[in-house]
Amino acid sequence: MELVEQTATETIRLTDSAVETVRNLLVQKNVPDHGLRVFVAGGGCSGLQYGMALEAEPRSYDHVVEKDGIKVFVDPTSMMYLGSATIDYEDSIMGGGFKIENPNAASACGCGSSFKPKEGAEAAQQSGGGNFGGGCGCG
Repeated sequence: MELVEQTATETIRLTDSAVETVRNLLVQKNVPDHGLRVFVAGGGCSGLQYGMALEAEPRSYDHVVEKDGIKVFVDPTSMMYLGSATIDYEDSIMGGGFKIENPNAASACGCGSSFKPKEGAEAAQQSGGGNFGGGCGCG
């Protein structure tokens, strides 16, 4: 079976800070040839949450984004929610972490680790469903 690798160049953006942080993580973990998997899963106080993991290689159906030698793997379902998002790394006195600026999010929790997608948000609010953002107290 031949591995077919899809390459997407404009679907997700990585800042220089994110690239450098991932590069440092790969060296620290002694896996310099791995990439960063970014995914969306159900959960969190706003309905969906972001996740990240280091992986050796992409799956056959993954979108692969590469910047300055750092690879990011995203499955097709997650890509539906992450298209045109920017992954950044911010370091501050209160602590550092990856931050995803997602134009597909209608709202996000205070800490930014979960979000409510734009599509379907209006219908869910009209039906009285859920507390979408702002209510988690994590900000």
